[in-house]
Amino acid sequence: MTVEELSKTNKILIIRLSSLGDILLTTPFIRAIKKQFPDINIDMLIREEYADVLKFNPYVEKKLLFKKDDKSNSVLIEQLRDNNYELVIDLQNNLRSKKVVSTLNIKNVKFDKRSFDKFLLVKFKINKLKEAPQIPVRYSQTIHNLTMDEQGLDLFTDKSANTELLGKNNLIGFCPGARHFTKRWPKEYFIELGNKLVQNGYTIVLFGGKIDKEICSQLTNDIPGSINLSNDDELLQTTTDMILCKTVVCNDSGLMHTASSTGTKVIAIFGSTVKEFGFAPYNRSNLILENNSLTCRPCSHIGRSDCPKKHFDCMKSIKPELVFEKLKLF
Repeated sequence: MTVEELSKTNKILIIRLSSLGDILLTTPFIRAIKKQFPDINIDMLIREEYADVLKFNPYVEKKLLFKKDDKSNSVLIEQLRDNNYELVIDLQNNLRSKKVVSTLNIKNVKFDKRSFDKFLLVKFKINKLKEAPQIPVRYSQTIHNLTMDEQGLDLFTDKSANTELLGKNNLIGFCPGARHFTKRWPKEYFIELGNKLVQNGYTIVLFGGKIDKEICSQLTNDIPGSINLSNDDELLQTTTDMILCKTVVCNDSGLMHTASSTGTKVIAIFGSTVKEFGFAPYNRSNLILENNSLTCRPCSHIGRSDCPKKHFDCMKSIKPELVFEKLKLF
């Protein structure tokens, strides 16, 4: 679809059902449409657990929530027919989103996931993604000649900063969690880096959601003076608190994109995944640390439960001393 065709549209539905980072990466695209065509009403269909990502986003008219049970979703999909959409932009492009698109039976465009190119890179290390732009730009390419700005990701919050952080300087955020094992920098490395930073006058702030509470608790016990702000997936509170950090050190995770949305400097440590997939931090203040000498990387485009080679060198070779030195210069 061209920009000229889009300009004649009054109401559109954008679909992106997962996950936290993926939805955050849609926000520059949404902003670009709304700023160029203020009269277009944009609704967005997302999974209910990620509602906070768009809760206060001024560029989205309605936030429609995809449930976990199929019965509720069938009712929702039928209701979408009454919204008189003229265009569906399917950024998910899977069986569930295709069902929505086919039910609405209107003009639609789909995001090219380049699944075969990802397969070639993971299985045969044939890299056709070297020149591929980051995901927000690739989302925007569903509309030919749409102009993107350089303002990064949007995540609007109404929360006040945690009182434990007020009056403290030299805060460094740690996000030690990730859904998959091969995307997690070793716990002991975070502890070693944290202690080195404490010795140099910094205070460590630990961020995480429900699945990260255990590791955040462990790090708190081993890093003197650290502040554990892991919570029950209270995304907007985490976002506000990250703003106070000088830098956030994180894995390739949803909270990496959350940190990017705040404009805070981000040091991201990549293990089994690579930035060529397009999911690197989308802001100008970021540094990616990865071992590009390993012939086994990437072993997955989403992460794995264990290292298939059993050595886990992609993460173990990135030593705390290296991260500390990079952080001092960053």
